[in-house]
Amino acid sequence: MFFVLHIQNGSSFPAALSSKEEKQLLEEFSKGNTDAKNKLVEHNLRLVAHIVKKYYANSDEQDDLISIGTIGLIKAINSFDGSKGIKLATFASKCIENEILMYFRGKKKNSQEISISEPIDTDSEGNPLTLIDIISQDDDVADSIDLRIKTEMLYNFIDCIEDEREKTILVMRYGLYNTIPYTQKQVAKRLNISRSYVSRIEKKAIDGLRKSFGIK
Repeated sequence: MFFVLHIQNGSSFPAALSSKEEKQLLEEFSKGNTDAKNKLVEHNLRLVAHIVKKYYANSDEQDDLISIGTIGLIKAINSFDGSKGIKLATFASKCIENEILMYFRGKKKNSQEISISEPIDTDSEGNPLTLIDIISQDDDVADSIDLRIKTEMLYNFIDCIEDEREKTILVMRYGLYNTIPYTQKQVAKRLNISRSYVSRIEKKAIDGLRKSFGIK
């Protein structure tokens, strides 16, 4: 790889870029400057570390996960399109998280080559644990992490919606931020607009979120 992952002083990552610096480097990279790309990766490593420590704090593979997350970061920078109105950090977070989840799912797929009924450990009471027991537990953990990541991504994207009316209608319709969900009719009455108008705005906002998540 053209980029060598490194940690300064053994424990700290390079400082985050300012918005101006990031924009300038993205412009330089779009013109083919690989040094600009390397700097973008290097100065976003703390984002990779943050995601690994936040969601995988108990994993004994943190160093490996940082390397894997860095691959996701590189993919994000390669494909980032600033014209879509999404921040690089938001887009990169999704790519980093996806890369790590793909790694775990790949590990589980490979583990199926071993006999799933073969005892490989014991629980706290000394009872044998088979591979299928472990995989079952890991599935629950992976699903929980996946849901938590997607929920946080959803709120990040909603926070980036510039149209306050779109944001308000989504929050009211789906009970976001621990609020009570309302029907379109109730939303229309509270905002003093027609129900059909609520429906159109809601559809537009959801279509925008689908694009943000890469869902067709």
